[in-house]
Amino acid sequence: MNANNKLDIRKLDLDQIKEFVISAGQPAFRAKQIYEWLWQKGETSFDGMSNLSKEFREILKNQFEIRSIKLDTIQHSLDGTIKSRFELYDGHKIESVLIPVPVDQRFTLCVSIQVGCSLSCKFCATGQMERIRNLDVAEVYDQYVEVNRQCLVAYGHPLTNVVYMGMGEPLLNYSNTMASIDKLTSPEGLNISPKRITVSTAGIAKMIRRMADEDTKVNLALSLHAADDKKRNMIMPINEQNNLEVLMEALTYFYKKTGNKISYEYIAFKNFNDGIEDAKNLVRLCKSFPVKVNIIEYNPIAGLDFVKSDEDAINKFALHLRKNEVICTIRRSRGKDIDAACGQLANKE
Repeated sequence: MNANNKLDIRKLDLDQIKEFVISAGQPAFRAKQIYEWLWQKGETSFDGMSNLSKEFREILKNQFEIRSIKLDTIQHSLDGTIKSRFELYDGHKIESVLIPVPVDQRFTLCVSIQVGCSLSCKFCATGQMERIRNLDVAEVYDQYVEVNRQCLVAYGHPLTNVVYMGMGEPLLNYSNTMASIDKLTSPEGLNISPKRITVSTAGIAKMIRRMADEDTKVNLALSLHAADDKKRNMIMPINEQNNLEVLMEALTYFYKKTGNKISYEYIAFKNFNDGIEDAKNLVRLCKSFPVKVNIIEYNPIAGLDFVKSDEDAINKFALHLRKNEVICTIRRSRGKDIDAACGQLANKE
């Protein structure tokens, strides 16, 4: 409850809404109507629920609220990327990014799952923030609804893909991550194909196994960034509890159980992880299951010492992978002029 003693109605499941509807003297089918307004149509006002009587809408308003996120600022990159900062009901802020590739009819939402992050990856602006709290299901859902509207206005096309690669670690907010995916993919929600959703993790082996055991249908991306434990420990403290051997066992388990796509995200840092020996180590990590490597251009962040790799080094690195039958893509930064690129989300004013 908040200070007004009103409950966010989106905290209730369908059965709980039905229970309230009946107690208010309404027919049970009203619950399904309310649920559809909330989770299929993305309605954020009881007044907008036009197939409910005015009297019943007043009852709902007196008893409940809808804690929708509010657009705080929006920035447009020269490359077409759009970054939105949203304010949550408690005043905290998060960022979402729309990454358009109109030529391929591909419009991807990069969604946040936490306010801040607790993992402290040394190269990431979000990692320099403290983790304040987890987002709930509705706050993730709202990011999709709001950015989908932006996409329709800007490009005349709905979102096609969702990546959990924004602020926070999805597998440290596991229940809300999975519940939000359910709202996005279920017929009672937005009915998006789970194959169009990718969850990115810095590597929480126990939770990767849990995803497999629960027969998750979405794709999985490991933020790898170094292919040996010594270097990975230096830039990603999470590796000290989830080393590469443990992670590879968990990913192999995930693939064998689900058959879902797995990719490695690999930011190339100059004179750190972009040499041929690094490429050889990475090849070894690509032999246990089918995997695609996305080599990512580093985006400079104020106060951090990392430098992006030279193009020649990246090309040689990628060539070695391809010669060893590893599928890889070199990804150019999108939205870096508005601090919307990989690792740059930090609620910067």
